[in-house]
Amino acid sequence: MKNGKVFLEGLRDGVPIGLGYFAVAFSLGIVARNAGLTPIQGFIASFFNLASAGEYALFTSMQAAASFLEIAIITLVVNARYLLMSCALAQRFDPATPMIHRLFVGFGITDEIFGITIARPGTIQPVYNYGAILFAAILWSLGTSMGIIAGNFLPTRVVSALSVALYGMFLAIIIPPARKNLVIAIAVAVSFLCSYLCGIIPYVKELSSGTRTIILTVVIASIVAIIKPIEEDPSTSSGTTGVGEPVEPPQDGGTL
Repeated sequence: MKNGKVFLEGLRDGVPIGLGYFAVAFSLGIVARNAGLTPIQGFIASFFNLASAGEYALFTSMQAAASFLEIAIITLVVNARYLLMSCALAQRFDPATPMIHRLFVGFGITDEIFGITIARPGTIQPVYNYGAILFAAILWSLGTSMGIIAGNFLPTRVVSALSVALYGMFLAIIIPPARKNLVIAIAVAVSFLCSYLCGIIPYVKELSSGTRTIILTVVIASIVAIIKPIEEDPSTSSGTTGVGEPVEPPQDGGTL
């Protein structure tokens, strides 16, 4: 009965997250359609890749006819932040929690689900995450499928207009943190400039878009991390503040 209650709590908290995911995934479905995916393929791709930026990189790389290795590397790089989130959650598990539960919880980590999980007091209860992931993952996958279906039937002008929503999503992701942190703002500006330059510099422009993205992401992120590392707060290094008090969820409004 206790596990059932916790599962329903996760399902409840996952409803608003899932509704937001559906809208974002619908726009990604337009990109998936342009890459030649069917609604079923889009559903499977989204279900096993719960990340907007990572999935956008996947679909655009496919559209650009990138190699399997390029697609794998760029998806790994773009989704690298989830490794850090997994490390943070790993400290909140009961030591007796079986490895299979840890893996399933790690599979379903997104920015929002990480936020609601880390905010709960005490140890992590996997059934809570299963409830939250269930609704969010299904709506995320359905949104992609619906976007592909809509792209196949709607007029070209409408499809083009819907594609703009995806750029709006990325602006919503990068602008709030850039306004709060000058380092992030500079990194974003440098990324835009370098991306443009790599498209016109001889020899470099001959590289595939996937390879250029991988190189720029690793190089710029590494330089920023070395020059301006994030200072760790000792009070939150173990996932809690004070004695057993949960860390507050992220306030930057990030998605997936």
